[in-house]
Amino acid sequence: MTEIKLTNSKTRRKEIFTPIDPRNVRMYVCGPTVYDRAHIGNARPVIVFDVLYRLLRHVYGVDHVTYVRNFTDVDDKINAKAAETGRPIREITDETTQWYLEDMRAVGALDPDEMPRATEYIGAMITMIEGLIAGGHAYEAEGHVLFAVESYRDYGRLSGRSIDDMIAGARVEVAPYKRNPMDFVLWKPSSGDLPGWDSPWGRGRPGWHIECSAMSYELLGETFDIHGGGNDLMFPHHENEIAQSCCAHPQGGFARYWLHNEMLQVEGRKMSKSLGNFFTVRDLLDGHDGLPGVPGEVIRFVFLSTHYRKPMDWTAEKADQAKATLRKWRRMTEGVVPGEPAPEVVTALADDLNTAGAISVLHGIDHPAVLLGSANLLGLLTPDLGGWEDAGVDLTSYADRLSTLRQTAMETKDFSAVDAMKAALLEAGVEVRMSKTGVALEPGPNFDAGKLEGLL
Repeated sequence: MTEIKLTNSKTRRKEIFTPIDPRNVRMYVCGPTVYDRAHIGNARPVIVFDVLYRLLRHVYGVDHVTYVRNFTDVDDKINAKAAETGRPIREITDETTQWYLEDMRAVGALDPDEMPRATEYIGAMITMIEGLIAGGHAYEAEGHVLFAVESYRDYGRLSGRSIDDMIAGARVEVAPYKRNPMDFVLWKPSSGDLPGWDSPWGRGRPGWHIECSAMSYELLGETFDIHGGGNDLMFPHHENEIAQSCCAHPQGGFARYWLHNEMLQVEGRKMSKSLGNFFTVRDLLDGHDGLPGVPGEVIRFVFLSTHYRKPMDWTAEKADQAKATLRKWRRMTEGVVPGEPAPEVVTALADDLNTAGAISVLHGIDHPAVLLGSANLLGLLTPDLGGWEDAGVDLTSYADRLSTLRQTAMETKDFSAVDAMKAALLEAGVEVRMSKTGVALEPGPNFDAGKLEGLL
């Protein structure tokens, strides 16, 4: 069996991955807060952990992997959106959840096995909070329930910070009812205009961190294999998840391997609305600010061309290069049944998800079936992501024009117009084949429709 190595954020070492139960490999990844469209940075962990999901299924079997990714559908940002728009909260979260699924499918991500909504697990959260209070790890104060960080001696181990360092360097909510500035909210009161549920502490709603602990416990158990997300979640979200989960279930170990992806930049700069380089996945897919849309497969290729633990820079140049490569590979594998992935591709992915290394291997594969099977393991060249390479490309009129010019040239013996049009087609990335039976034109891997203007 393939040996998988993963960099565990908790130990800061690359470790051999040994599942608790090879017949049920379990992974939890933090999902979106559903109040608006997902921006392209949100897509990075989705694509990264989709590749890990595909690798685990390849190694352990499709029926032996359980992947959970949640939807946060109770949150102050959602409440604010409802107040701003006058729309019901459930309408907003249903719509945004569907947007998210459509956008992530468009970049080739498989749906996880379980996609729980936080509001479906309020009872489990209340039960966990009650246990934490009973165990001396949480306390009620002024309608709130807070986790006492000093009750968990390993608090800060994931992020590598001490409580004193965190207090000194963090913006913490100043609240007189907190025993320690770093104590975090498990439950908070809700006014009549906000969503709320009955609890032993009054009508209220959960804090952000408790939901993932409750849902992962209900769906994966007190100890599971992998927990993932962006490195911006390491503190405080993942740190708090560990603390409350390990205190609620002291016999368990919560997640054994922690994986975090680095952040995304755009054209070498941090993505920011103030810089004008902030856009959503849907913006990129459909086109924005006068720019044409980018196929989901191209987005995926660009993302996978950088190792997940390194900052990724989205550039138009990378997208153009990806488009050319993918168009070439799709031509090579047209009509081919996928074979087993090349061992070198599997080895690269098994080495801490080295997707960039796997793509380098793909460039050297000349066997179409092996290329297709290997690319499929990365979620590339799949039927669902195809069609873009020929979309809107009809070269019939150009072939007719070249055929007419050739007929005229054969009569006049002047082939300069034929040569000029052929050169222009080649410059546009069109493959030109001329024979006694006629003229055949086909978009090549570097096809650029914009360069065809003025040829007719």
